[in-house]
Amino acid sequence: AKMVKPLVKHKIVKKRKKKFIRHQSDQFMRIARSSWRRPKGIDSRVRRRFKGQIKLANIGYGTNKKHRHVMPSGFLKFRVSNVKELEVLMMHNRTYAAEIAHNVSLKKRKEIVLRAAQLDIKVTNAKAKITTKEDE
Repeated sequence: AKMVKPLVKHKIVKKRKKKFIRHQSDQFMRIARSSWRRPKGIDSRVRRRFKGQIKLANIGYGTNKKHRHVMPSGFLKFRVSNVKELEVLMMHNRTYAAEIAHNVSLKKRKEIVLRAAQLDIKVTNAKAKITTKEDE
C-alpha cells in the first residue's frame, strides 16, 4: 500500500524558533518555568522595548495562515473517535490526516485503521495501543 501524500506541502518558514521567555524568569525560581506574560510595569525596560532586552511577543511573529496547524507531514489533524467520523475525511484525504482520540478502545481502533486504509486516509497514530497489548 502506497502512502497518501498531501495535496501541497509548503516549505514552512518560522519567523522565530526560540520560545518567548518571561521577563526576569532567569532570576526567580517561582517563575522559572512559567509561560509568557506581558510586562505591565510603569518603568519596565522590556515593555518600553529598550535595546538589548527580551523581545516582546506580538502578532508580527504569527505563522502564515496557510501554514498554521500544519504538521511536518504536510497534513492538518482531525480527531476521530469512531468509523462514522472518519467518513467525513473521505473527500479531504489529501489535506487532513485522522488522529484517533486517546480514549478509543483497541477494538474500535482496529476498525478505524482498517476503514482508513480502504478510504486512503492517513492515520497519525495508527500503531498506538496496538503494539503494547499484544506483547502481554
